[in-house]
Amino acid sequence: MAKGKDVRVTIILECNSCVRNDIKKESAGISRYSTQKNRHNTPSRLELRKFCPYCYKHTIHGEIKK
Repeated sequence: MAKGKDVRVTIILECNSCVRNDIKKESAGISRYSTQKNRHNTPSRLELRKFCPYCYKHTIHGEIKK
């Protein structure tokens, strides 16, 4: 089977608040999580609510490109 056409793909989730705060230099870093999604069930970009250790609260983490 071709590697690029797999149903399950590994994605990276990045904190949306840290990305916005990085411009103002308020945050020490950017929180990122690695997970998998099913390409057929979820063709759009995935957004999950995860804990951000830099913001010290649960925030929306959106899918980014590798």
